[in-house]
Amino acid sequence: MSEEILINSTPNETRVALVENGMLQEVLLERNRKGSIVGNIYIGRVEKVLPGLQAAFIDIGLARSAFMHVTDICSQQKIIRLEGQTSNKENDEINYPSISKMVHEGQKIIVQVYKDAIGTKGARVTCKLSIPSRFLVLLPNEADICTLSIRITEEKERQRLIKVLDKIRSDDKQHGVIARTNAESSNEDDLTRDYKFLKKLWSKVAERIKTGKFKQLVYQEFSLPIKTIRDFISSDVRSVRTDSFNVYIQLNKFIKEFVPEWAGELVHYKGIRPIFDFHNIDDEINRGLSKFAELKSGGNLVIDQNEAMTTIDVNTGKFVGFRNQEETVFRTNLEAAQMIARQLRLRNLGGIIIADFIDMDEEEHKHQVLATLEKYIAQDPTRTYVHGITQLGLVEITRKRTTENLQQMLCGTCHNCQGLGLVKTVESVCYELFREIIRAVRQFQTGQIMVLASTVLVDYIYDEHTESLAELEEELGKRITLQPETSYSQEQFDVVLM
Repeated sequence: MSEEILINSTPNETRVALVENGMLQEVLLERNRKGSIVGNIYIGRVEKVLPGLQAAFIDIGLARSAFMHVTDICSQQKIIRLEGQTSNKENDEINYPSISKMVHEGQKIIVQVYKDAIGTKGARVTCKLSIPSRFLVLLPNEADICTLSIRITEEKERQRLIKVLDKIRSDDKQHGVIARTNAESSNEDDLTRDYKFLKKLWSKVAERIKTGKFKQLVYQEFSLPIKTIRDFISSDVRSVRTDSFNVYIQLNKFIKEFVPEWAGELVHYKGIRPIFDFHNIDDEINRGLSKFAELKSGGNLVIDQNEAMTTIDVNTGKFVGFRNQEETVFRTNLEAAQMIARQLRLRNLGGIIIADFIDMDEEEHKHQVLATLEKYIAQDPTRTYVHGITQLGLVEITRKRTTENLQQMLCGTCHNCQGLGLVKTVESVCYELFREIIRAVRQFQTGQIMVLASTVLVDYIYDEHTESLAELEEELGKRITLQPETSYSQEQFDVVLM
């Protein structure tokens, strides 16, 4: 796999494009006015405790209070020890103690953001702190945790890493540690250097916590370019290109210090055309905002993003296909499975996703489509699960939601349709206007009526309903004047009594 990282940086925002085999896979965005706060650690104050919801609101100095559930205060294992419960099964139900026994209003509490504020919901925070580096994640004061990323699957490598982690923690087991996916095949020196760096960093954070005040930020995540290098750089990445000299200097220093083994190329792009324009990234981003995603065969995906869930409908479109319908449907679904996995990353879709593939008769075809979807989704660094096919033939997918999706980051609510995605036809608005005129005349004393409306609506009335307008004037005994307003939307009008 050939990967490339493109970084476009301006004084107001930084954008990162992750490209694989010439195709845009993921877009990351950070704006100076509204950057992501995921990973930041704050000294918070418990603002309100809600025992009925087993939750609390935490004031960390933002416009909206952060939300914390009882499960974000301590781990399931600690709850089991606290309550004296036993649990041998993964799906055993845990009876968590009342949150009011664990926190109280006005209490000082150290929390870390793990989900940005999205829409009207505040940020989600947790007391279970973690600080990531290139290969490891440090869990302060969690001495009993030493584990690996589930993406490291080879048993021999897992055993090797566990031994290395035990060795580097042998002198000091105060903190827990998790080996990230990047740790696979890394040597002991790299892991030891990472662990020492994390311990030193945490000691500085701990000192700030001791001397800090309420609502103070005591640890801030790296900037987007540095974080991208930390999380995504690997032997598969052949180059990193940025159009900012300052970012180039920062990355060059970070790579030499923390990723010296990387054999790729760091390039300061000096071209006349903007770097995203040169690589057609902006065009791909605009396509990612569309409701439709075209398949090479001629089929398409229809993607509807809603508050509760995202639905994806697969259509054959213009694809007439092969010798029989079953084969055509099967090939379209296989291509759609690959495209769905890409669109989840590109659009950063999270939460519940329902994919409606075209109905297939053969069970083997269903299994192959599901296997293809799981194969490509496995390449997604964000935790994503495929839960199988329902009785209705729908595929259930869940994907971790940590930041706003592409549409939420770049788009706002339409002032005309208020987010509905639809507007009334000009005919419907015309009849609504006539009803409003009748209501106004019957309710109020008036001599003449002036209607302010969009140019589209006025033209429609003159072209299609001149007789209806004349009949209405005769019925009401009032003169009706139409005045077009270019600033009005199709659904907007005002009836002025004169």
